Amino acid sequence: MKVTLTNDGGITKRVKCGFSWTTLLFGFFPALFRGDLKWAAIMFITAAVLGSFTFGIGGIIADIVFAFIYNKIHIKELIEKGYHPADEESRRMLVEQEIISNTAQSV
Repeated sequence: MKVTLTNDGGITKRVKCGFSWTTLLFGFFPALFRGDLKWAAIMFITAAVLGSFTFGIGGIIADIVFAFIYNKIHIKELIEKGYHPADEESRRMLVEQEIISNTAQSV
């Protein structure tokens, strides 16, 4: 499921909603390639710290947890930066995923 977000400057982004297979498989690299340096650093440090105490198992568990939550975090940060759903279908999907409220401003 992908949603389309746009800002007032006309920039449009298609963002995946739900589970992040790329984060599961590649750890912090998807966040790094999206330019989300804050979350890339958080994921890297969390996996490194947990992995160092558990012979790597904690790092794998951290990647699994982040795979479930990262796309939602990324969309929320884009919304905070001024992006909003570009169409009614995207808005409906964000409401279903509980990323925005049902009373959020329509397109």
